[in-house]
Amino acid sequence: MLTRRAEALGVEIKRGLAITGFQQTEDGVTVQSGEQFFKSKWLVGCDGSRSVVRKAGGFEFAGTEPEFTGYSALLDIADPEKLGPGRNVTPRGMYFQSQPGYLILQDFDAGAFHHAKKPVTLEHVQEVARRISDTDVTISTLHIATTWTDRARQVTSYRNGRIFLAGDAAHIHSPLGGQGLNLGLGDAMNLGWKLAAIVQDKAPEGLLDSYHAERYPIGAQVLDWSRAQVAIMRPDPHARALNAIMRDLINTRDGATYFAGRVWGILTHYNLGGGHPLAGHSVPNFEFEDGTRVGELMHGGQGILLDFDMNASLETLASEYGGRIKYVPGRAKEQLDLSTVLIRPDGIVAWASDSKPDEQSIRTAAAFWFAR
Repeated sequence: MLTRRAEALGVEIKRGLAITGFQQTEDGVTVQSGEQFFKSKWLVGCDGSRSVVRKAGGFEFAGTEPEFTGYSALLDIADPEKLGPGRNVTPRGMYFQSQPGYLILQDFDAGAFHHAKKPVTLEHVQEVARRISDTDVTISTLHIATTWTDRARQVTSYRNGRIFLAGDAAHIHSPLGGQGLNLGLGDAMNLGWKLAAIVQDKAPEGLLDSYHAERYPIGAQVLDWSRAQVAIMRPDPHARALNAIMRDLINTRDGATYFAGRVWGILTHYNLGGGHPLAGHSVPNFEFEDGTRVGELMHGGQGILLDFDMNASLETLASEYGGRIKYVPGRAKEQLDLSTVLIRPDGIVAWASDSKPDEQSIRTAAAFWFAR
């Protein structure tokens, strides 16, 4: 789907070309792939946890070393009843059986087996499963297995001159909780519209500095969340006590709301400085009286100016930006007592007001994010 969308926009995708080097100057970057060279204004490294761009670009990759080797295995178990369903924390580690034939193991060996790069054999997985579960469970067939760790690292800067990093190239952490995909997509959404504005000469290059300022704290939060998950899974009495307290908190409304917000990214917030409490948050998916939702309006990649009170001066303001801000008047079914909302192309509220908007204030916000 993403490929079709990119190609529809005229993007040429070259597959099977590995970066072997690059050089940046004051006005561009030259990327080498074997005997081929490509010149561009900017380079974005989205090349995963072993990122060539990160290593060659001189980015510092700081963080913490692993406490365990994790195993994800597709297998057949002769006696599955010997393993409890779901997640099971034991004095020797953790195992998780979400469905018959799929097993996750955590062996607190400081990542030793993973780093040894030994083959993951049936015998080894069975030994680890028996030791962690304290059973004599028998694995009859091992179809496929992989290992991973809770190593958590993040670049200290998401930008080095004309080079940017996004996704796993910028941050790695345990896959527990499944937050890595959303984190990487958030990087892409944040950087993408800003880079597009710069390339089209529709914004000053200083706008790109906000990428690190906004995304680094979010990445750091996810890494700490991952570390906290590991802390309550350790096979020791302190972790078990902490785990019990966490379970009690999750069983409260406030606790469940907080945990859900962290896991689903609902609590993601950029510090855009002062202003309305909604500024810096993802815009609510308002539904207008004709059934249209805000999400549908975002497909064009523009900023959106929602005018619930249909103020003529706001339409004039939007028209001054040559199509970069789409003016949308009309009443929504639930407006949350808002009168005006200015939305960035990545769905983040740039400015909002509960009453008649101060024209100078909204003009300042529009000029900052959508400079004419």
